[in-house]
Amino acid sequence: MAINVRPLGDRVLVQPIEEQETKKGGIIIPDTAKEKPQEGKVVALGTGKVDDKGKKVDFTVKQGDKVLISKYGGTEIKVDGESYLIMREDDILGIIG
Repeated sequence: MAINVRPLGDRVLVQPIEEQETKKGGIIIPDTAKEKPQEGKVVALGTGKVDDKGKKVDFTVKQGDKVLISKYGGTEIKVDGESYLIMREDDILGIIG
């Protein structure tokens, strides 16, 4: 399914990957007590960052990369009922795998 959102500049569209819910001892953790996901998948890249000399800087991440994101980084948006984050590439902490 194609996403109708294209980030601008050095921004990246990331789909958070929810942790698998594990229930130990029959305790169910409510959604309000769960931590925000810190992993995500890069869905789309912006137009690119431009340095001080006007030269375009390539992205370090690419579409489809599984990334480690800061817990409260980015701006959350909803598209067709799915949650996404728009964040600067600098807010991505690393590439997983």
